Amino acid sequence: MKQRSRKNLQAKIRYMAGVAILSAIVVVLQLLGSFIRLGPVSICLVLVPIVVGAAAYGPGAGGILGAVFSIVVLCQPDTSFFYGISVPGTVLTVLTKGILGGWLSGLAYRTLCAKNAYLASVVAAIICPIVNTGIFFLGCLLFFWDGIAEAFGGDVMHVIITVMIGINFLAEFAVNIIISPSIPSILRASRNA
Repeated sequence: MKQRSRKNLQAKIRYMAGVAILSAIVVVLQLLGSFIRLGPVSICLVLVPIVVGAAAYGPGAGGILGAVFSIVVLCQPDTSFFYGISVPGTVLTVLTKGILGGWLSGLAYRTLCAKNAYLASVVAAIICPIVNTGIFFLGCLLFFWDGIAEAFGGDVMHVIITVMIGINFLAEFAVNIIISPSIPSILRASRNA
């Protein structure tokens, strides 16, 4: 009984430490990413550690890491444009896209990993930027459409698709796809440590 309790405690400590380390990486990458710009949009570099955490520790950890990412985004200057249009819409959109992106990546990985760890990693890495960008687009439609039209002279769809979403999505997607094959190796190394 003591041995089982000790193993449970070790597993909880490993989970907390792993999520804490990945959270720190998420914060640093998000802050650094704000200096890397493609046009008016800063590039999101944090999806990879979110996917790694979701794969290593499960959907809950993916959601936690997504929440950490979201909180940092809410504190960054780029978000002020959206706060000026709708504070509740900004908070809801940013929190939802981060948390669901991490959680759904973890769920996809957990569902597929028993059959094929490589496939599970690729699918999880694909899901995260799609959910992140898709929910941002829905948030733009629900909360920011009129404000974007006013700020950019009426051509809302072009601005949203090309400037705010297209460039950023392609960069996020490419980074995740390039790095996703290494996720099984990262997980094996962390389990053997």
